[in-house]
Amino acid sequence: MPYISITGLQLKAKRHTLRFWWHAIRSMAQAKKAEGMIAVDARTINGIHHTRSIWTDEAAMRRYLVAGAHLQAMKVFGAIATGKTMGFESDTVPDWDEVRVLWETKATTVGTR
Repeated sequence: MPYISITGLQLKAKRHTLRFWWHAIRSMAQAKKAEGMIAVDARTINGIHHTRSIWTDEAAMRRYLVAGAHLQAMKVFGAIATGKTMGFESDTVPDWDEVRVLWETKATTVGTR
């Protein structure tokens, strides 16, 4: 069963915009090429930068998390943004309205500094 990952990040300050996009663009490029990636897309909803990714399984998603550009982004995350994330197995991919509701009601806060 595919694994769905939903993340939403909000910048702590406008001055972090360039740094955020530097990491976001590189991480998205890495995700699109990652082994086990089925699909990935992103949207900004109410000022929150969201990603929705679909993986063959959770293990594939976890390998992506701890490598390359995404690992570098995680190292600076706490200094530039706050956010929440969640993941689950599902035969159906939530549409963006569902993504927003799931993220608002079920996602957990990721580490901050």
